[in-house]
Amino acid sequence: MKDTYETPLSSRYASDYMLRLFSSDTRYQTWRKLWVALAKAENSLGLPITKDQVKELSEHITDIDYDVVAAREKEVRHDVMAHVYAFGKAAPSAAGIIHLGATSCYVTDNADLIIYRDGLRYLRGELLKVISNLCDFAEKYKALPTLGYTHYQPAQLVTVGKRAALWLQDFLSDLDEIDFAIQNIKFLGCRGTTGTEASFMDLFEGDHEKCGRLNQMIAQEFGFTQVFDVQGQTYPRKVDTRILNALSSVAQSCYRMANDIRLLQHDRQVEEPFEKNQIGSSAMAYKRNPMRSERICSLARYLMADAMNAPMTACTQWLERTLDDSANRRISLPEGFLCCDAVLRLAQNVTDGLHVNEKIIERTCREYLPFIATENLMMEAVKRGGDRQQLHEIIRKCSMEATARMKNGEECNLLSLLAQEKEFGLTEEEMIKLLDPSLYIGRCPEQVSELIDKVKPLLKGVEKGSAEINL
Repeated sequence: MKDTYETPLSSRYASDYMLRLFSSDTRYQTWRKLWVALAKAENSLGLPITKDQVKELSEHITDIDYDVVAAREKEVRHDVMAHVYAFGKAAPSAAGIIHLGATSCYVTDNADLIIYRDGLRYLRGELLKVISNLCDFAEKYKALPTLGYTHYQPAQLVTVGKRAALWLQDFLSDLDEIDFAIQNIKFLGCRGTTGTEASFMDLFEGDHEKCGRLNQMIAQEFGFTQVFDVQGQTYPRKVDTRILNALSSVAQSCYRMANDIRLLQHDRQVEEPFEKNQIGSSAMAYKRNPMRSERICSLARYLMADAMNAPMTACTQWLERTLDDSANRRISLPEGFLCCDAVLRLAQNVTDGLHVNEKIIERTCREYLPFIATENLMMEAVKRGGDRQQLHEIIRKCSMEATARMKNGEECNLLSLLAQEKEFGLTEEEMIKLLDPSLYIGRCPEQVSELIDKVKPLLKGVEKGSAEINL
């Protein structure tokens, strides 16, 4: 047990990959990689930087002496300059050319963009695993009739697979959001203190072409094809809004699915995974609480709220730069990524082990099927010469009587009541023949199949399985 606070997202919920991605080592090694790329590009473009200096810098990317950094930052009160100093100590021949022409945001902002892009790519893969699980589940149960609900009141029949397809469709929308965010992340480049590139115009003696080439060379080094056309000292903070909106979108879909599962588990129709030795309650030994789905909802609410930080930061940036974004972004962006990672890991686990209680579902269908079938029964009675309006009134009256009986704990007797009405013209046995649930699910199986056929090309190479989670 540690004696200092640490976020539950890091100690309990997020994956090792995401924890490494947002670690100090990854961030500060990325800074050093950016300084190497800058020196390399400046050497190629004719500035007085030697290949030996670039080589020495590249050999000291990972050996960061954090004690030196901490001591220097305490002295100068500037984190970037403390790291420049420590890098220079590790590569003394290049100490004088590190960060040449750059401002702090060259490393801080470009490193953020690199990390966020890699984080989005990872989350995209995790989301595809959820989508793959739901495709399998929806395909398996695409034709299993189940009672549909509107307003959480019994409605027409759907199928278990069709309901899962609704969740699946939401996740496909999230995939579009993440893809859009990835495709539209541009590189900041190295533009100087207010984005004018004045320092590089001086270094390159007024050569505009070399300034442009410098930024393209560094961007390509890190896999970016686009650079912002104009900027102040930082990249536009609306990028953060777009990113957190995409993560919030994932949270919304996960919440909706998990909430549905919680409702269905209450009705004993569908249940989330439950381990052999899992304890549902410290007092009520019989309990099987949907704790994973509840955790999804809990974390998803946090992520949706966290996403509000980005627009509030983006709208308050003054002119070319203000620093009231920094402390907020250090928390809201990493925590947003870690939270989305945690939610998706839980969603993988749940969707890979959903249990369907088919007998309960069948019983529920049978209980309400006489009401659901009344329109078909009415049409059959019309075919036999009945008056549609008169038949409608008979059904309404008998339905109210049967419902009142059911509310008193007795079985539904709607068909018996209808058979007693001479004008209805159908015997109870004839009506029972029309109570096959598969007659009332419309195109549910076909709708599921059509959606899955569209999704399959996205799933090539996607690993199936369930994420390991802490219970």
